[in-house]
Amino acid sequence: QVHLVESGGGLVQAGGSLRLSCVASGRSFNRHTMGWFRQAPGQEREFVAAITWNGVGTKYADSVKGRFTISRDNAENTVYLHMRRLKPEDTAGFYCAASPTAYNDYDLSRRSQYNYWGQGTQVTVSP
Repeated sequence: QVHLVESGGGLVQAGGSLRLSCVASGRSFNRHTMGWFRQAPGQEREFVAAITWNGVGTKYADSVKGRFTISRDNAENTVYLHMRRLKPEDTAGFYCAASPTAYNDYDLSRRSQYNYWGQGTQVTVSP
């Protein structure tokens, strides 16, 4: 079992930055690929970014490439999402997720690969 708790969301103006954190407790955090997904009202939950267990492999949704950076600190059981140049369309609930099986590029963005999910943190970007 992996328990995930996100923090760092809030209200920010367009063009601003936020850093989300996700702290994991439980077993074998450093053996899990970690991902960030987001869900806006009335929309499906979508992939944002993912990082493999060793931090070597990363993947981003096209909509956030060049603006968001995912990183992890295995010693602190924490994964981060640094978001820059935020846009109103980034407004959503952001969810951290852990996968024991996603390693290749195809699987990193597949929701079905992620077994553990946090409760989410809200990000609101005003125009």
